[in-house]
Amino acid sequence: MKNIIFSLAASILFLAACSNETKKNETTSSADSITAAGVDTTPKSQQESPINNIISAYLQLKNALTKDNDKDAASSGKALETAFADFDKSSLTADKAKLYDDIATDAKEHAEHIGANVGNIKHQREHFETLSQDIYDLVKGFGASQKLYVDHCPMYNENKGANWISESKDISNPYLGQAMPTCGTVKEELK
Repeated sequence: MKNIIFSLAASILFLAACSNETKKNETTSSADSITAAGVDTTPKSQQESPINNIISAYLQLKNALTKDNDKDAASSGKALETAFADFDKSSLTADKAKLYDDIATDAKEHAEHIGANVGNIKHQREHFETLSQDIYDLVKGFGASQKLYVDHCPMYNENKGANWISESKDISNPYLGQAMPTCGTVKEELK
């Protein structure tokens, strides 16, 4: 396997040397991210995160809750369940697979409750609170292919507060929805 990767890297470098200057720069920059040992050294922010589908489904759910749309929230909850079910752990290290399993079991249960509770947005939001912590733990463990923000609503749950993950720095509150759409602050940036 190492010989194949090494041969591939050598071929890319050889082709880059034979190409015109523009193609040479493009090929060399991608070849630079592969070392002779076959390890991808592309910066983490440029790599595809294995949890992208999960993050995408979560963000759809969050956006449905910000609009007080329990039907779209339920659909997004089901999509999130599917994203967890379709996740391929085969390329993960044992530590990453264990981390994923520890988080996914709980997160799938919350997504299932959200998906099954059309008409009960309060219950959906209760599960969203714990689900948001699970998604935060996944992003911290696996990284994300996009910049994300951890937002905090201080008023939710009788002023106990709650966090959520957002793709935008602008506050759009999924806990209070259209009643107080901009209630909250950015607590952390995830890269």
